[in-house]
Amino acid sequence: MPEEVLFKSEASRSREEIAATLRSVADKLDGGEPITLKAGSESVTMDPPAQPTFEVKAEREGPADGPGERSVEFELEWPEDGATGGDGNGDLQIE
Repeated sequence: MPEEVLFKSEASRSREEIAATLRSVADKLDGGEPITLKAGSESVTMDPPAQPTFEVKAEREGPADGPGERSVEFELEWPEDGATGGDGNGDLQIE
């Protein structure tokens, strides 16, 4: 299935700035409000349903025998037609 990127932003930020951004998203989710992403002249508004699929991924990219890059990705997914998503594979815990 082809992927269409509706919005992308990538920049170096402090941990505190990242936490504030994630808190803003969490507040919107808690309030059942749409989330508007803005950077420069680009923006997109997304309105996640009450129960989207939540995917968390920890990755390492790079050569097996040398330094690489690590990442943590948080993703909300939902069908545009309003159908419900899958059950996932267990309860996520962040410690």
